[in-house]
Amino acid sequence: MDILSISKLMKKKELSPVELVKETLHKIAIENPKCNAFITVAEEESLQTAKKLEQELLSGKIRSPLHGIPIAIKDLIFTKGIRTTMGSKLYEQFIPDTDATVVQKLKDAGAVIIGKTNTHEFAYGPIGDRSYFGPCRNPHHLDKITGGSSSGSGAAVASGMVTGALGTDTGGSIRIPSSACGIVGMKPTFGLVSKKGSFPLAYTLDHIGPMTKNIKDNALLLNVIAGYDSEDPYSLKMEKKDYSSLIGQDVKGKTLGIPSYYFDFIAEEVHAEVIHCIHMYEELGVIIKKVDIPILDKIAIAQSITIQSEAAAVHEDTIQNHKGDVDDEVFERLVASQAIKGYEYVQSQVERSQLIAEYNQVFDDVDVLLTPTLPILPTNIGQREVQIQGQTEAVRHALLRLTSPTNYTGNPSLSLPCGLSMHNLPIGVQFIAKHGDEAELYQFGYALEQSGLYQDRFQDAFPQK
Repeated sequence: MDILSISKLMKKKELSPVELVKETLHKIAIENPKCNAFITVAEEESLQTAKKLEQELLSGKIRSPLHGIPIAIKDLIFTKGIRTTMGSKLYEQFIPDTDATVVQKLKDAGAVIIGKTNTHEFAYGPIGDRSYFGPCRNPHHLDKITGGSSSGSGAAVASGMVTGALGTDTGGSIRIPSSACGIVGMKPTFGLVSKKGSFPLAYTLDHIGPMTKNIKDNALLLNVIAGYDSEDPYSLKMEKKDYSSLIGQDVKGKTLGIPSYYFDFIAEEVHAEVIHCIHMYEELGVIIKKVDIPILDKIAIAQSITIQSEAAAVHEDTIQNHKGDVDDEVFERLVASQAIKGYEYVQSQVERSQLIAEYNQVFDDVDVLLTPTLPILPTNIGQREVQIQGQTEAVRHALLRLTSPTNYTGNPSLSLPCGLSMHNLPIGVQFIAKHGDEAELYQFGYALEQSGLYQDRFQDAFPQK
């Protein structure tokens, strides 16, 4: 079941928070050994919280639709009294004494923090198979990657252990596992959701966002965690919105932009399913318009320079003093990141506002962009090269290629399952909008999610759990 369905049962007192938490813990005990989604399960803490919320429910108090709902948190986001490891041996026993702002907001809304989900170490990798606590496995095929770095959050939702989770996204780390695992994941506008209390990877690229089974639940979670935070220097002072406000409104007459950059070098099965998705929108009366965004190559380079420079700054002590304590591949990437020159980083920031402005010119002609989320299908765990159209590409580069540009520009980006490969591996479609237009993304996503063709394709592959 999804969050809103469970919430209705809660309001009718047909289900209690304690019952739900116990059932969730039971489900985790069965499923987690298969896919290794959770690093820490907060059994004692979640049951204590559930008992308190149950008393509130019986007395007639319901904090929000999240009242009594178990939510999983990526193990990069601080949780008071619950171990937070960053997927690293260095933080194996680290227990924060404060909650991240987003965690406190979830608690205030009545959510139950059920546990901490696996992550590519330090979130520095889009694959999800390099964690001190072992690789995360795709629930659809246990030998395949979940994508990363929010690997455990993707697997936890996809396997039905939880109905919602939080992830972080610096180059695609919410959208990549969402696509690979067949769930919905939103990278909001940069600064819309506070990062206070989240271990940084790259200061000006990091985002926190929701990962859920469907669009309505995703908008619900975003409504809870969004908002200005004076303790986050990158937080935006934006008018509070209801990001679910356009869900269900007709998309007929709206314009979808199809940027060629995102379709030039992708796997055949991905291309076929995304084109099928575009045809679905045509049947819904959406205007399809091919567009060109000529500065995307510059943006991709600037994003790469930015993430490397800022990650090297965050991990200066790690590089100098903890070589043997960090995964070899992650450590090598950190060391390589130090090779970026100072002037290159400065240039990438000086040019940033202009590149963002040029990117956003496309929205003068279209409402939303539609692209594949990933150019490839989930690869095997440990695989580091992949064939696309007869050419070899590094798996890491392929996974990041279509998601990382909007980390640099800060545009909201939503991934939604749109198809399946011949071997029933999920394929995702990505929607991109102007800054602050998350509601429009949910509008388009929900229209696809509710279309008859979509329902027919996914009712067997993605059953409600």
